[in-house]
Amino acid sequence: MRNGNGYQGNQHTQQNQHYQNHQNHQSHQNHAAQNNNQNSIQETAVVEKIVSRTMLLAKGQMKRLRAVLDERVEIHGRGNFPTISTKLIDLIRCVRTHLGAAQVRARDIRLNGGAASFVASSDDFTYADLDLIFPIQIDDESGENAEKTIFESIREAVFTTIRELMPDNIGKEKFDFETLKDVYIRKMIKVASDNDVWSLFSLNNEYGRCIELKFVNKMKRQFEFSVDSFQIHLDPLLDDFESCEQKKVTIESMYGDIHQAINHLHERLIDTVKPEEIRGGGLLKYCHLIIRGYKAAKPWNCRKLERYMCSRFFIDFPDLNSQENKLRNYLDSHFGTSFNGVTYDQWSSSGSDTESEASTSQATSSSLLVTGQAKYDFLMLLYRVIDESTVCLMAHERHMTLNMIDRVAFQLSMQCYSPPNFSSGSSTPPRTTLFYLPPDAATWIPVI
Repeated sequence: MRNGNGYQGNQHTQQNQHYQNHQNHQSHQNHAAQNNNQNSIQETAVVEKIVSRTMLLAKGQMKRLRAVLDERVEIHGRGNFPTISTKLIDLIRCVRTHLGAAQVRARDIRLNGGAASFVASSDDFTYADLDLIFPIQIDDESGENAEKTIFESIREAVFTTIRELMPDNIGKEKFDFETLKDVYIRKMIKVASDNDVWSLFSLNNEYGRCIELKFVNKMKRQFEFSVDSFQIHLDPLLDDFESCEQKKVTIESMYGDIHQAINHLHERLIDTVKPEEIRGGGLLKYCHLIIRGYKAAKPWNCRKLERYMCSRFFIDFPDLNSQENKLRNYLDSHFGTSFNGVTYDQWSSSGSDTESEASTSQATSSSLLVTGQAKYDFLMLLYRVIDESTVCLMAHERHMTLNMIDRVAFQLSMQCYSPPNFSSGSSTPPRTTLFYLPPDAATWIPVI
């Protein structure tokens, strides 16, 4: 027989048990929430790591960087002026020294372009671009006159560098800056607008391997595609280059995600962001990548990308003369400069400093034909893209551009099979000695 006390006791026991179960359930929920928060924090950390725009160069990349900086580069003078030959690292140091003497402060110095992509990659490939970026500081309050003064000081530093690197036995002190500009500068650009304040000096190289010195205060767009978005910060190496492989050097992708950009480089994929901001030359770069075996990372978006680039090309180069000039300059700058109609492509794919004799060895007929074929393939692809993806021109305007491309391609195809005769008294002989390496020989023999 249950008495009141016994019933009450059972009731209290059930209530306590129910309360304990509720507390356990709540504790379990709190624990689960803590785990979810920890997982969320870990996932966030992983995402942040993935989308980081910088990373340190690995050991193999540092070796490639050393080879690029230790390479001997040439700045060719026009006419009878001598060729300037120097290591890239020495050129960088010299520019930095004269910038300092001119009271221009460069925040750092960066390697950009094809050479930076070569360092980032694990594959060997030829690269023509040796681009150096010098970020400079101009105070917003300085005014137009201060900006002009800074760029004049930069110009003076560049020409002083050229004069210092000239051979010592030619009385180089007598050459003024205007003479040096005409002789050693391929192109010189200054841009000053709300979003872009920078200048560029392209040092002349007859084989298309021009060194570009870019001094940037502001630049809205610093890359075209993910595979050319790399910038390598060189400052840790400049004062102690001998032990550079022990230094920590940062590589940055202006595309945004450094890991994805390197993956695109390894997989040979073309991708970009905000394609409407790519300048007109991006169309030529796109076609160049395609003929080198690259393909679109997003094939479904390919036609839209081509339309953006075609529209911008015709905005930046609205008349036929400017289009043809841009096209021929691109061919010379990225495939090697033509000599009597034939292209010379005389640098190694590794970017390492070979013997000077090897770097000036005569190009074989087969290599000239290969380069000529690459140019022809490039032009035919450009023809196809403009024909299929141009929506901003009248039909007759598009046909005029297509006819111009077809004419340049025809001229190229005729020239490829007419090699120059160096012994016939050409009015424009090579400016460097050519060497020949006989079979089983240990030394190079000068030919011309």
